Amino acid sequence: MTYGSGRESIDLPEDRGCLQWVLGVPLALIYLPAVYICVLLLVADPIAPGDQRTRDDAHAMGAVALCISFAGLLLSLLPVYRRTMNRWWYAVPLVLATLAYFAATAL
Repeated sequence: MTYGSGRESIDLPEDRGCLQWVLGVPLALIYLPAVYICVLLLVADPIAPGDQRTRDDAHAMGAVALCISFAGLLLSLLPVYRRTMNRWWYAVPLVLATLAYFAATAL
């Protein structure tokens, strides 16, 4: 099938929906641990005002969630993802990273 420029395109619009599902599953699997860590960070509550161990664990979990979000962002910057996926997939790691950072520093 040729388009206006005379060259063939392998990115057919009717195939894009299935490809979005195939590429979205790895992204969702990467973001699930980050979501779980963010939920744990939001419900974490130090027992005592001087509970430094809980605060250190929260900072470590926040760093892990930031790394996972960064890995998902790097994966979504691959050319096949940029061509296929919607722009809102870039918002997911940014929201998760922001949430993890502020939840870890607020404890």
